[in-house]
Amino acid sequence: MPANKKLLVLPGDGIGPEVMREVLRVIDWLDRRRKVTFDLEEGLVGGAAIDAEGAPISDATLAKARAADAVLFGSVGGPKWDGLPFEKRPELGILRLRKELGLFANLRPAIVLDALADASSLKKELVRGLDIMIVRESTGGIYFGEPRGIETMPDGRRRGVDTEVYTEDEIARVARIAFELARKRGNKLCSVDKANVMQSGRLWRAVVGEIGRSEFPEVELTHMYADNCAMQLASRPKQFDVIVASNLFGDLLSDLAAALTGSLGMLPSATLGAPDSAGRRHALYEPVHGSAPDIAGKGIANPCAQILSFAMLLRWSFGLEEEARLVERAVERVLAGGLRTADIMQPGMARVGTTVMGEAVVRELEKLAA
Repeated sequence: MPANKKLLVLPGDGIGPEVMREVLRVIDWLDRRRKVTFDLEEGLVGGAAIDAEGAPISDATLAKARAADAVLFGSVGGPKWDGLPFEKRPELGILRLRKELGLFANLRPAIVLDALADASSLKKELVRGLDIMIVRESTGGIYFGEPRGIETMPDGRRRGVDTEVYTEDEIARVARIAFELARKRGNKLCSVDKANVMQSGRLWRAVVGEIGRSEFPEVELTHMYADNCAMQLASRPKQFDVIVASNLFGDLLSDLAAALTGSLGMLPSATLGAPDSAGRRHALYEPVHGSAPDIAGKGIANPCAQILSFAMLLRWSFGLEEEARLVERAVERVLAGGLRTADIMQPGMARVGTTVMGEAVVRELEKLAA
């Protein structure tokens, strides 16, 4: 089995360092028990990097990210840095990582585990067994388009400008990722846009359709307006399998899908780049939840999304399907046993903190391995 996997760990801010500590327990267990060796290097990002290095991410940390086989990311931001200029905000750290590493395809699964079907805000029968994958384009669109900024008009009033821009190539490459995923799952792909009112949406729909007809004719492709997709996710979510969307719409829809599962604290994500000539691709793995500064330092954060992000890392960056599934099964068994952090607490369950939840996952790993 391949060894010496080089990981860059970026805990970040808020609850990031707390939940990352529990992932390091899992990594240590794999090192000791499964003969998969990880060379870990840690760096600063977000507010922590601003305080220590003067920028949301330093050039040195970016160099480490380029050299790593994968990046495991925590979370960034908090009220401490809210007053900084836009170009100094902690969130610019993750945006710069995505842009400079070419991480264009963000994969966000929304899965409802049987043990948490009651935690959803929707009726149990609507979400039990839900398993959706949302593919979000993550280096283009309105978050990166130019021109952008706040300007003062001749009459003294201010105007804010953001530009939604997509090229054909940017759409095609993320569409191919989504089609490939759909082919491995249920052979169904829903492409989301606003082609009725946006020129970029018209191009999006055209390019995705062309890719589907020419390269993936066996995949059932449907198109849906973003507002309708949001309504459908909230009313009949199990009609979807794989959804592909632009940066903005993918951001909104994946958070809506996350709410269907009962907690952002349970959802992982992966952001992938294009493979190079040797087949190696940059990739970053992070939980969907934010830095949650209101609970930072209290030891009550849910580490499961960070642990499950590591499982995605094992699968997507290293091809370690057995190990990835082992980690996922350990989390499922802990939840089935009745342990809950505050965000997913249910009547009759045992409320625990971050550390106890992480320790319980490692115990289940021991049992499964035995």
